[in-house]
Amino acid sequence: QVHLVESGGGLVQAGGSLRLSCAASGSIFGFNAIGWYRQAPGKQRELVAVFVRGRTNYTDSVKGRFTISRDNAKNTVYLQMNNLKPDDTAVYYCEAQDGPFVSWGQGTQVTVSS
Repeated sequence: QVHLVESGGGLVQAGGSLRLSCAASGSIFGFNAIGWYRQAPGKQRELVAVFVRGRTNYTDSVKGRFTISRDNAKNTVYLQMNNLKPDDTAVYYCEAQDGPFVSWGQGTQVTVSS
């Protein structure tokens, strides 16, 4: 399994931007899927954005505001988050699927103030 480390979270005002990074301990090339999930207090973890089978998927609430990207040479996946809203407040997790193996990072807190 790959070790994932997220960074880039923080406190931002509504309308602001943040870029999250997910650094993997090994190559991410060829993974079945790699992407971002989030969990807000009292809510279930939900998919935010993911690369799967060469395509990107986004949850509806972030379409047009968030962009997922990857740098295979750096074994890193990014999440650019623009026009942040208070409802985006959550712990953001990186997740990777490599065959039967699923790995999660420790999460990074994103807090958006109104």
